[in-house]
Amino acid sequence: MASEAGRQVRWPGWAMVVLFLGYGLGKAVFAAQGKLGFPGGPVVPAAEYESYARDVMDVAAAQWLAASNGLLGAALFLATVVSVGRRIPRPLMLVALALTSVGVGAGMVVLIVDGFLGLGVGWRWYHGLLGVVVLGLQTAAFWSYARAPRCAARSSAIRLSSRVGRSRGAVRDAAHAAPGVPGRSPRRHC
Repeated sequence: MASEAGRQVRWPGWAMVVLFLGYGLGKAVFAAQGKLGFPGGPVVPAAEYESYARDVMDVAAAQWLAASNGLLGAALFLATVVSVGRRIPRPLMLVALALTSVGVGAGMVVLIVDGFLGLGVGWRWYHGLLGVVVLGLQTAAFWSYARAPRCAARSSAIRLSSRVGRSRGAVRDAAHAAPGVPGRSPRRHC
């Protein structure tokens, strides 16, 4: 999803940051209350609490773990849209984004199927619609990051000019100059 200018489309990544922060906050609220579920979602029956605590883990611990996953997801997508995140090796980021896509995708499929077909815990149609939107945003953010150009060409030109030295200032100036505008750096979003 890169534009014609070769820049990354960042708004889907920012939207995912906001969604992950909202998810983490909702889970933290329920963790503090010792409740299963999510604010605005279906009410979890009391019998579910006992079986969950017996078979999985303590309810509050599970919700705190989910809240931390929300913060981790927000940090991951934040790294895709800010320049500091470009320091993380691209293959590592792509693997992390792919794993996140599998986890979030599975959750959204459950939300969609239950919301539209009623085959689960009681998510409504508007929850299913939200699941479709989240899947679309996540796909767009992943695709945009994966197709975004790296600044390798510019970085190598700058490294080359520093090796040449000050006596060859024209090389350095040429590496930084915008096409058609002498002495001006191109505006890069890397």
